[in-house]
Amino acid sequence: MNEKLNAIKEEALRQIHAADTPDRLNEVRIAFLGKKGELTAVLKGMKDVDPKDRPLIGQMVNETRAQIELALEETKKGMERALQEAKLKEEVIDVTLPAKKNNVGHRHPNTIALEEVERIFIGMGYEVVEGPEIEYDAYNFEKLNIPKGHPARDEQDTFYISDNILLRTQTSSVQARIMEQGKLPIRVISPGRVFRSDEVDATHSPSFYQIEGLVVDKNITFADLKGTLEVFAKELFGENTRTKFRPHHFPFTEPSAEVDVSCFKCGGKGCRFCKGEGWIEILGCGMVHPHVFEMCGIDPKEYTGFAFGVGLERIALLKYEIDDMRLLYENDMRFLKQF
Repeated sequence: MNEKLNAIKEEALRQIHAADTPDRLNEVRIAFLGKKGELTAVLKGMKDVDPKDRPLIGQMVNETRAQIELALEETKKGMERALQEAKLKEEVIDVTLPAKKNNVGHRHPNTIALEEVERIFIGMGYEVVEGPEIEYDAYNFEKLNIPKGHPARDEQDTFYISDNILLRTQTSSVQARIMEQGKLPIRVISPGRVFRSDEVDATHSPSFYQIEGLVVDKNITFADLKGTLEVFAKELFGENTRTKFRPHHFPFTEPSAEVDVSCFKCGGKGCRFCKGEGWIEILGCGMVHPHVFEMCGIDPKEYTGFAFGVGLERIALLKYEIDDMRLLYENDMRFLKQF
């Protein structure tokens, strides 16, 4: 029996060492250790062995099984190592190559400027409101004291969808909607996209953003307007910024003015940025016209107010010293990554 077990072990070891694939190795295991394997057959023949010799033969069978299993395990690990090494050689990674970096987006210059303006006015107690970009003629013009045939309509070259519906030319239409609700007092700014039939150039676009402000309360004066815009200019452009109000005309305000700020590049001395004038125009403003109050259901004898409007792109161009408005919309990554 000992000779038979040695023969089985030697044959199993020979086949194990000759196996060249995991599948072939598994076949060897089944042939010697499986239910119908040679070593299992020896155990089944134990009934013919003298009972006194059974413990010794059982021990010899277990030792042979352990040796075969050990050889199988070592050979399997060797095969796995060889396969791993071959795979690593085929899938070489050059760690000296630059890694692929994720491009993380960030806020657009317009968004940065808008959030800065909103921060300033929210700090002064204003509410940010929005309105529809497709607007009724009544809110865009009529309720702002710009009736049909008024010359101001020609200046805005409007995109009409029908006789009474258009793409809004100014966010002042939101002011008319807010006043019409009659919830007084009012302190709001209304940012949003507006549309005008302008040719595209360095300072014009058929679509741009505007921020309008409106205050309505009792005993509001032009001094309140002046003080508000001075605080806004200092917060936006720096503490040393000075403001200048020039008489102007807007149909929905009376009196009206355009506001200039001292050039923050040269301090008002005159430079290329301000075209040698020392001043830069930033917005238009004025006291709300009494007729606008009347059309929106507010008593002009009891309430007064002021309004102002500024182009968001103009703020971005000035604040970040950009000389061409088209850069904001061309999606050139070389430009946008600078912000």
